[in-house]
Amino acid sequence: MKVPFVDLHALHEPIAAEIQAEVSAVIERGDFILGENVARFEEEFAAYCGVSHAAGLDSGLSALELGLRAMGIGEGDEVILPANTFIASAAAVSATGARPVLVDIDPVTYNIDPASADQAVTPRTKAIMPVHLYGQPAEMDSIMQLARKRGLKMIEDASQAHGAEYRGRRVGSFGDCAAFSLYPAKNLGAFGDAGVLVSNNADLIDKVKTYRNYGSLKKYHHVEQPFNRRLDTLQAAVLRVKLRKLDEWNQGRRRAAAAYRERLAGLVETPDEATNAMHVYHLFVVRCNERDALQAHLSERGVGSVLHYPIPIHLQPCYASLGHREGDFPITEQYAKTILSLPMFPTLGDEQIGAVVDAIRQWKTERA
Repeated sequence: MKVPFVDLHALHEPIAAEIQAEVSAVIERGDFILGENVARFEEEFAAYCGVSHAAGLDSGLSALELGLRAMGIGEGDEVILPANTFIASAAAVSATGARPVLVDIDPVTYNIDPASADQAVTPRTKAIMPVHLYGQPAEMDSIMQLARKRGLKMIEDASQAHGAEYRGRRVGSFGDCAAFSLYPAKNLGAFGDAGVLVSNNADLIDKVKTYRNYGSLKKYHHVEQPFNRRLDTLQAAVLRVKLRKLDEWNQGRRRAAAAYRERLAGLVETPDEATNAMHVYHLFVVRCNERDALQAHLSERGVGSVLHYPIPIHLQPCYASLGHREGDFPITEQYAKTILSLPMFPTLGDEQIGAVVDAIRQWKTERA
């Protein structure tokens, strides 16, 4: 049996008619830019996250960048974030003119290590960016305590954690603001690039809404630095339909993760779930010392897998200017050589999971 890494067709087929109706309504109205569905999606997603306000944007990267700008982050400032994350987290900091300050990760959750973050604070540090990686919430108690103690702003990078919870609260409700990517393969994804920033700070969200629309809330009256970072109305219409399914889809991911964890015991190292958090498994990431050989075997068996992320940010050529070298973040570097993301999507079936596990078991047996 072939098992794709992600199956968006199976996800969308049951709601295709509902999505088509909403898209057709937008076409009929012709409100393609900042139309009715954008405002309604913002209201609904903010309520879903347990916050008061949201700004729909064209990508998760824009959400991070404009959130940082709205908090006053810029040239000469430093923002602390984990070395183990997608490059957009660091890129957003760089786009403001600030310097991304990387730290190592917790070996259990793969998220930012609060103790390392504390040690990285300097007089120039203005903010911290915890990333809820793979759908696992970061250790927010310690991070919030650190932010308060050090007088830091906080922006959550929740791009992989739509609906995840920490101590019963949804991620996105802890920081000064929080950014979500709405890329198609995310737990909540558009039909193209999209993003959203959420916050309880109305002034911050108003500033981001001004940034996104050429620095203007009133046509031809430009009061902030102009960007074109708007969420398309068509994408907002799709997202409103899909948001109503998000909790159900996340439960499907959690069921698949539980099955994986049980069946893969003793074969590869499976992810731990923090006792004070609800993981939503955007990715199901295992570890194996012979990762590349395992991935090649899975490919031969028709099982999709992906590396998230094989080259840490501090070793990427575009960030050579940060002055890091191999060995600076040993946990991040060790994991970059051993992590492998297995197929994960809400409709992943028992037979498909069995095929993935059988392929891994066969590989282990052949190498015994």
